Amino acid sequence: MGLVLLRHTKPDIADGTCYGSTDLKPGSRFGAEAETAIAALPWKADQILSSPLIRCARLADCVSAAHGTETSFHDGLKEMDFGVWEGLRWDSVPVDELNQWANDLLHARPHGGESVYQMQQRALAVLDAEDAWRVDTNTLVITHAGVIRAVLDHAGVRDAWVTQTPYGGGWMIAGDNTVTALG
Repeated sequence: MGLVLLRHTKPDIADGTCYGSTDLKPGSRFGAEAETAIAALPWKADQILSSPLIRCARLADCVSAAHGTETSFHDGLKEMDFGVWEGLRWDSVPVDELNQWANDLLHARPHGGESVYQMQQRALAVLDAEDAWRVDTNTLVITHAGVIRAVLDHAGVRDAWVTQTPYGGGWMIAGDNTVTALG
């Protein structure tokens, strides 16, 4: 029993692009990537929570069908809003703005969107409201890399903010707070 954080599959956008809260459809290999992600899940989900952005919602629909479990969609599980950086190549974001963000990762908002802290608080509010931390329920959260980092940070994972989660990969937080990479 526990909580699994599953990242969406690769979206239909060029690598190196900042896309945060932009609603992108899954990429051309979605079917195969979704099958792989579902096969890597450690158990049948009793509860599925998902970001409503299409790249997560499509994967949630597939897991829901495979597990016979209904999905609950929550805006609080969306990726961070990167403001004016949305759609820019990361290498074209002004260096001084990136430095401002790096120097105060949790609270800086040089892009005009939301802060990492704001994103973390809204995601944790969803998990709390949905009782996702219950140890007697297998809860699957289909979301984004930023939200996954935020939850891992909350769970006490060292260096959570630099943790890499591949597309279709994820993390399991067991009832004893053991964290294990999936996929």
